[in-house]
Amino acid sequence: MKFLKFTFLLLSVLVFGQKIKSIQLFNPQTNDETPVIKFGEQLVLNFDDLENKSTVYRYTFKHFDRNWKDDGLFFTEYAKGPVNSYIQDFRYSFNTVQKYTHYTLKFPNEKTQLKISGNYEIIVFDESVNKPLFKKRFCVVENGANLGINVTRFADSKAQNLNQRIEVSAISNQASLFSNLNSISLNVIQNNNFGLGIYNQKPNAAMGNKLLFQQMNLVFPGNNEFYYFDNKNMSQPFDMVAAINNNDEGNHTYLHSVWAFPLNYQYQPDVNGAFYFRRNDLGIERNADTEADYSWVYFSLDSEKTEKEIYVLGAFNDFIPSEENRMSYDENAKKYIARIYLKQGFYNYILATKDATGFIDLGEINGNFWQTENLYQAFLYYAPFDRNYDGLIGYGETRKR
Repeated sequence: MKFLKFTFLLLSVLVFGQKIKSIQLFNPQTNDETPVIKFGEQLVLNFDDLENKSTVYRYTFKHFDRNWKDDGLFFTEYAKGPVNSYIQDFRYSFNTVQKYTHYTLKFPNEKTQLKISGNYEIIVFDESVNKPLFKKRFCVVENGANLGINVTRFADSKAQNLNQRIEVSAISNQASLFSNLNSISLNVIQNNNFGLGIYNQKPNAAMGNKLLFQQMNLVFPGNNEFYYFDNKNMSQPFDMVAAINNNDEGNHTYLHSVWAFPLNYQYQPDVNGAFYFRRNDLGIERNADTEADYSWVYFSLDSEKTEKEIYVLGAFNDFIPSEENRMSYDENAKKYIARIYLKQGFYNYILATKDATGFIDLGEINGNFWQTENLYQAFLYYAPFDRNYDGLIGYGETRKR
């Protein structure tokens, strides 16, 4: 078993230049940002270049094993087409204070097809693939097994109301698929966060074409519902926005302060850390790809000062702590403050602490409750003797309610 709270070197986004913003990997089949597709389906990649130029960026793909380690495959073993291709679909922003160029890529496409299932990264670069602008993870799944997930409260003497236990069942679509159980393993992640997962689980029971994963260590902290804000309309504040200020220096969105360490769970609908770009002017919905503007968003936490560092995390930054999203303490106001430059829209976020050892805790500030609705995603991998890679034969997801 491998439980990764956060392992920075394995995570999916690496932005070397701040000119690239608003990276979004979108699944049009499910209308969300879950980066899992079947053969014959496509993902949509969007991003903005704040330099507002017509640079033609390139991209390539890399295949990985079940643990997101380099599996040593050559490009021709997992893909068909040129090793490097160009992103040619770009448009300039319209009627925005922040000028930018918006790029869109749909893949797989007529230029590049993916030949095998499993874990992938798309790597976007300018001059050299060794200096990527960013990387994003995604998965291609075969139709080999159907996965069911059950989420229950997990109580022990130390944490009776904090954790959630996951049970997974897998039913094979092929009679011989589960004949070699040593070739099967399961990964489970929470809220599209590959850095928060339990990896390399073996089935602990088999009944014909059905496998059961009922380990007592398939347990996740419940955390709490995500905070949110919506600044789709930047002419007036609403939906957790306390104030709006638009001046010569740009747009500024000031959020209502949140408070630390809630004592009781309170249900609040969320989208499990996701984000969606939107612009709405007086009831008119604009094309967010090119008409959504940028704003400095001011996050605020009412709290006494702590020795731990505090970060604003969500799918918009792949839950990766960085200097850009670290909060600083205002002694006079008795608040933690962060200022992040974001494209306008609807965002979920969570406030996480990092201690001296580098451990990231998503539940220390927001609270930690077994009742929390979380998105759980299960990945079933298969690597028999006649394969030189870890194929993804089944995927399932559920939201604890």
